[in-house]
Amino acid sequence: MKQKSLSKRTIALAMAALMAAATMSGCSTGGKESKNPSETTKKETAATAASEAKAGQAPTGEIKPCTIKFRYWADNTDYSQLMQDIIKKFNEENGKGITVVGEESPWDGGAYSENLFNTKMGGGDVDCATWKLTSTPLFVNNDLLADLTPFIDAWDKKNDIDENIYNIMVEAGDMERIYVMPWNIQVLYVYYRPSVFKQAGIEVPKTYEEFLQAIEKCTLDTNGDGKTDIYGFGMRGAKGGQEPWGSFIYGRGGSFKDLTTPEAEQGMQDFIDIYKKGYVPPTAVSDGFSEIIANFQSGLTAMTIHHTGSSKDMEKVFGDDVSAFPFPAGKGQWTSMGDTETVIFNSCENKEAAFEWVSYLAAGEGQKMWCEGTGNVPVSKSIQASDFFQNNRFMKASIDGQGYAGIVPILDTTTEWISSLWPNTVSQALTGSITAKQCMRTLQDGLYQ
Repeated sequence: MKQKSLSKRTIALAMAALMAAATMSGCSTGGKESKNPSETTKKETAATAASEAKAGQAPTGEIKPCTIKFRYWADNTDYSQLMQDIIKKFNEENGKGITVVGEESPWDGGAYSENLFNTKMGGGDVDCATWKLTSTPLFVNNDLLADLTPFIDAWDKKNDIDENIYNIMVEAGDMERIYVMPWNIQVLYVYYRPSVFKQAGIEVPKTYEEFLQAIEKCTLDTNGDGKTDIYGFGMRGAKGGQEPWGSFIYGRGGSFKDLTTPEAEQGMQDFIDIYKKGYVPPTAVSDGFSEIIANFQSGLTAMTIHHTGSSKDMEKVFGDDVSAFPFPAGKGQWTSMGDTETVIFNSCENKEAAFEWVSYLAAGEGQKMWCEGTGNVPVSKSIQASDFFQNNRFMKASIDGQGYAGIVPILDTTTEWISSLWPNTVSQALTGSITAKQCMRTLQDGLYQ
């Protein structure tokens, strides 16, 4: 099923809400917004730029000295300083007279994207920014983003980024063009305890079937009292659980394109079975991120699914007795990819210079500095190949999974589907109120209504 971008009604409602928020909050976005008749001229310029971008004009290769205004968020003060260091290094070494001016804006629970939308609709002069894929349809449908396809096609480091990553960028936009520049990712993998695997007499699973068997075999009564002391898998049944769950669906050959196929239903049945057979904690139906991590770190579970963001804490708890492997292949293979990218806006008058900057973050020294400093997974193959990442078992598992990583389809319905429909429906299936078939029909209808 072809994914659709935001409907006109949704766009209109979103714009109304966002503009209302801008009215109430005044200039809280921090951007330079038009307060005079020149606003009309800026909007006309943006519309012309949008038309030219959709025509797919090839870059000229000419870059004149200019200033590029770059908006970003940083999760903490260390990351903020790191970004300023990267900007400083680029400005000193690009040799083309490009000066990037970094403007930090708080993430604020996602309000960053709303504020950025307000800024651009109001004629704000931000040239490029850090990004989340979920914002792409709204901005694309309002002609705010530059088409990066011709720039990437002409880029000498295009092949340094896995084709699957580009495909995800295309899916997030209009299914034809790349509006989003890859930067860094988080790829879900399976954490496991080598000592428990040894106790269960198994090796790291190489196939989906072996993974299901490993879950069963790692469910152990270690003291012979007839009670389970270690559960094979830490299942996340609450909000956010759709990401690891998706790997089970694809493992049987299903996909998000149609959740009602026999293969997708079988993947759901596998999910139900490991719960009913007692291979996961009884609390799995309501377990969220905090619970699955706590259960793994306490030794209650032998395996669970997350990404490098939790790896340092895992090593603090277990030392060498924790490792990771990419979710194994069955008839299909998939794992969830978290994302942070960059974009260039149509209103940017120096797109080639802006591309120099975002490509520096994607495959230049900026990529190396950021990913080494934050622990995020680089998208550049050459950076991935360095000892810093290859010698880290968690990074290695992430990199090995990037070729089949993906995202839940970005649709009008996605937010509600993730936050409410998925956890409520899967809970009913796990507890036996509905069948796997009924569960998948409800999830299909809710996502693609």
